[in-house]
Amino acid sequence: MPYVITSKCIDVSDQSCVEECPVDCIYVGDRKLYINPKECIDCGACEPVCPVEAISQDRRVPDEDKEFVEDNRRFFTEVLPGRDAPIGAPGGARKVGEIGVDTPLVADHPGS
Repeated sequence: MPYVITSKCIDVSDQSCVEECPVDCIYVGDRKLYINPKECIDCGACEPVCPVEAISQDRRVPDEDKEFVEDNRRFFTEVLPGRDAPIGAPGGARKVGEIGVDTPLVADHPGS
């Protein structure tokens, strides 16, 4: 998983990164954005445009946000509340639109 969006994005969702991503791999949940690890090409274009510095390579995620590395993967591989199947790798966020739900970690996270 090349890039991960951490807790700093919760309740911010600026979406500058979405516009910058050349492969459309950043998906919109309810409270946070998620990078699809199967679609990300590890180009890093999203990282410098994030106004809250919520994006980093998975191996550089601060210790206090390490749980978001695995949680980012779960967003795509597990069935989210109100959905019938995992999101998987549909080939771009624009194809599916805003997801509108989050993983339990993000949904239950205290407000920012």
